[in-house]
Amino acid sequence: MTKPALECMGIIKSLGGKAVLRDLSFAVEEGEVIALVGASGSGKSTLLRSIAGLVEPDEGDIRIQGEVVWSRRQRVPAEQRNVGLVFQDYALWPHMSVRKNLSFGLEVKGLDRAEVERRINHALSMTHLEQLANRKPSELSGGQQQRVAIARCLAMRPKLLLLDEPLSNLDAALRDDLRAEMMQLIRAEGMSAVYVTHDQVEAMAVSDRLAVMDSGFIVQFAPPQAIYEAPANAFVAKFLGGFSLLSGTASGHGFKVSDNGSVMQHVSRPLDGPAVLVVRPEDGRPAAGQNDLTGEVVDSAFQGRCWRVQVRIGCDVVRLDWPRREERGMPLSFSLPPERCTVLPT
Repeated sequence: MTKPALECMGIIKSLGGKAVLRDLSFAVEEGEVIALVGASGSGKSTLLRSIAGLVEPDEGDIRIQGEVVWSRRQRVPAEQRNVGLVFQDYALWPHMSVRKNLSFGLEVKGLDRAEVERRINHALSMTHLEQLANRKPSELSGGQQQRVAIARCLAMRPKLLLLDEPLSNLDAALRDDLRAEMMQLIRAEGMSAVYVTHDQVEAMAVSDRLAVMDSGFIVQFAPPQAIYEAPANAFVAKFLGGFSLLSGTASGHGFKVSDNGSVMQHVSRPLDGPAVLVVRPEDGRPAAGQNDLTGEVVDSAFQGRCWRVQVRIGCDVVRLDWPRREERGMPLSFSLPPERCTVLPT
């Protein structure tokens, strides 16, 4: 049976007397890409650096392809873990050419010249950097420098690839293009990877499974679509972005909206007591006589394929993808299909 590419078991870490990772456990399968997403201070970068060997946990076990790299009894130095690291600041040697940046680590490992050349040429080919091999980092664009950082990891042939906000320094259009290229490359090489990002859209785009972190815990770990369709709790729904939450009271399969009085029907599990109704922007429909809500338009912004309309209902604001612009201050009625209504305890 194939061992997981990475296993973290019972990881605990405190910094400055504050708990950063709290008895955290998960596994990454061979060839799987997982994304760690969470607010600043949730522990995602500390977890990544613990896996890399740059931070020592207080408790727990970390295994890479079945081998213990950290426990209370065994500690493998970072340089011996065969882990590839890609950071947001590229971390390239400024005085070395692209080719030399790729070869330096291989030469330190003592590989023969023919093997070094094979690995460099393969990495340059995969990242489309052949024509830039003799340039210095200062002669490259941000996207090209990040491709060099990725090529350097490929040349080292790590057991595990760790990426910490690798695209955050790039502009939006370049970030989208390079993200697609990078993930095609990682999957073509069959690499296992852990990808840290604060961008929920990016996390969903790159991952096979998504780990949502909050205060040192993984509060949900599942494929992106599963989390989008069924967030585990109100925190996950709120953090994912794009969702709106309506406050109210649940009773069985009914939900009464606070400060509005509207009663909505839903098909999520029966609940009683304070709750929130999760509204995905694409689920709003023109009022149909069932599960209707009415509010006041706060704003309309053109999104290309639709208008993003914000509607105030009581103390909450709902974001809807709407087929037309709506005037600010005007009432708007819309319907939410019961099968698309998710109600969660607060």
